[in-house]
Amino acid sequence: MSGKKVSVWTDNRFWQRSAVWVTGFSALLLIWLTFDTMGQISMGTQKDIDNHVIKRVPSATVINYKVEYKMNQRRGHEVPVIGGDDGKGNSLFKVKEKFFGRDDYSQQEADALLHLGKLASQAKNCMDCHTLLGNGAYYAPDLTKAWLDPMWQKDGPMQAMTGKNTKEEAMAAFLMDPGKYPTHARMMPNLGITQKEAKALVAFLKHMATIDTNGFPRGFGKIKEGAVYAKTK
Repeated sequence: MSGKKVSVWTDNRFWQRSAVWVTGFSALLLIWLTFDTMGQISMGTQKDIDNHVIKRVPSATVINYKVEYKMNQRRGHEVPVIGGDDGKGNSLFKVKEKFFGRDDYSQQEADALLHLGKLASQAKNCMDCHTLLGNGAYYAPDLTKAWLDPMWQKDGPMQAMTGKNTKEEAMAAFLMDPGKYPTHARMMPNLGITQKEAKALVAFLKHMATIDTNGFPRGFGKIKEGAVYAKTK
């Protein structure tokens, strides 16, 4: 009996050693993924923009730049394009765009504006109805790429409806008095948003639109008449 061969698959020592190796490898992989994720989601700075370093979460100062949503040939889906593109869907960080009459917000000013916008979005419980970066509800339109929604563009209905000449002014006017501008059967309630909060919320939305979400929400770039009406080409 002592000379009988035992299959490796029934050897307890094999499974014990395998468990140790798998656990150790998993722990190292988890640590590596944690540090990699932290690098991916950490917000960039103006220095990154100046050096043409593309961060998944760019600096708050992107509010100074023109933001578009275009197909990236290499990645095979649409990505935010900041400050013009190279023809392949990559950001150039060159073309600026006035935001409430300015395109020279400093790092400190932009950070403060986004911070207030984030606090306002939390205080007003935006995610009770809307989705932000995949989190929230689906009662009202997804706000992840709201800044890029065609309905707010120059030829869209909201600038004409609000009587404003720019996207950011139209969005701010709507936020301060949504009941004045009926857009959907599910009307947004008046949340008592101040002018200062509205400006900060629009900055928050513009910055959120520049975050690289790997093409999420899918098909957004095909929307023809805005997320509210959900009509595609």
